[in-house]
Amino acid sequence: MVARNIGIPVKPPKGTCDDPLCPFHGTLSVRGRVLEGVVVSAKMTRTVVVRRDYLHYVPKYMRYERRRSHIPAHNPPCIDAKEGDWVKIAECRPISKTVSFVVIEKSEGGRRS
Repeated sequence: MVARNIGIPVKPPKGTCDDPLCPFHGTLSVRGRVLEGVVVSAKMTRTVVVRRDYLHYVPKYMRYERRRSHIPAHNPPCIDAKEGDWVKIAECRPISKTVSFVVIEKSEGGRRS
């Protein structure tokens, strides 16, 4: 099965899967935001929790503060991200009550500045 073009410049996964919620081998379309983060939990079935660190500007003190957010994302079997992996996630339609993102790439290098 050939991986389809999802419209985002990422490398398609080497493996194949029969998951209908996979953007490469299923029918799930991705649109909207594309974010990067590290997987902090992979205990759910086909779902990972991605921690995203970012800076927020505080005008009163004219400084930045460090913040983080946890985003649950669908983890297709062809990508199979584990804890500690740097991943790229893309927004999709709501898959469940909390999941509206899907993992599209496992980054090898880690955090980019």
